[in-house]
This record gives sequence, C-alpha cells and structure tokens, in this order.
Amino acid sequence: MQLRGRTSGLPKYKIVPNNGTNEELIYMSFALIQKVNDEQRKAAVVDVKSGDTVRVHQKIKEGNKERIQIFEGVVIRVDRAKSHTARITVRKIASGIGVEKSFLIHSPLVEKIEITRRSKVRRNFLSYLRNRSGKSARLKAVKFDREGVNTLAEAPVETETKAEAEAEAPSAEEK
Repeated sequence: MQLRGRTSGLPKYKIVPNNGTNEELIYMSFALIQKVNDEQRKAAVVDVKSGDTVRVHQKIKEGNKERIQIFEGVVIRVDRAKSHTARITVRKIASGIGVEKSFLIHSPLVEKIEITRRSKVRRNFLSYLRNRSGKSARLKAVKFDREGVNTLAEAPVETETKAEAEAEAPSAEEK
C-alpha cells in the first residue's frame, strides 16, 4: 500500500503487548532518549519571543580556527520553546536582500543570544514581514529591562549535604 498526501498523523510505531517485553523495551529506549536529550540542553537560556531584535553569537569553525560570528535581526518565529529542540528563526536585511537563519537554542555552536529590542506583536509567526520593506516593516518597540532579560541564572551547583559529608569523614579518617 502506498501512502499519498499527509502522513504526519499516522503513528510512528505501534505498541503490541507480548508478555510485557515490547512495552518495557519501548519505555526503556524512551527513557534513554530522554536522558540524552536532557544532557544536551543548556542549563539556562534567554526567553526569546517573536518580534524581539536579537544578536546571536555563533561559533564558526574555519579549518583549525574558531571564531564568533554575530547575526543580528528580528525573530520571526519561535518553535518548541520549552523543548531541547527549541529553534528561532531570525531575519535581517543584508545589502537590500532579506536573509533568514534558523538557530537551535540549545546547540553548542550558539554561544549566546542577547535581546537588544522587544516589540509588541500579536502572533508567533511573523511571516508577513517577508512581504514588507521600509517603514511598513517596522515594529512598535516596548520598554523592557534589558539587563534583567539578558542575565542568565547560573547553573545549579551540586552541594553535599551534612549527612553525606559526615558519612565520608569517618571513612577518610579510618584510612
């Protein structure tokens, strides 16, 4: 049977109970995938919204050299903001030509994202900006706390509890 048209609504796999082994196998592989995904996520990222003007600092590797390239433009799309595959699409005008670039927020190649301007928009996907140029492409700015938004919370540092420290102390003295 050949599928035509949209197939996105079809299930990717089917769980068939067979004495519980298949269900356990699928659950274990999902847990493993979740663990890997959580390790790839950054501890803290900037809360970027559509309409923000951002500066994305991206690592570029040329041969054996690495440098940071800055791409500044308007965020026209935010996809899966809470996921480990969160992505933003940034648009800028370079030499009179519109350039769009997508960035995975949790990618190790994205050094940092800083918000320079925040605008009032009423939708998530600003595709209408592609058809506009000049004054009609402007967005109304909104006041915001620039330092507060761009300051990231530090990654939580694992500290030992007193019970763990006391449990380790006698074992160190015995040796």
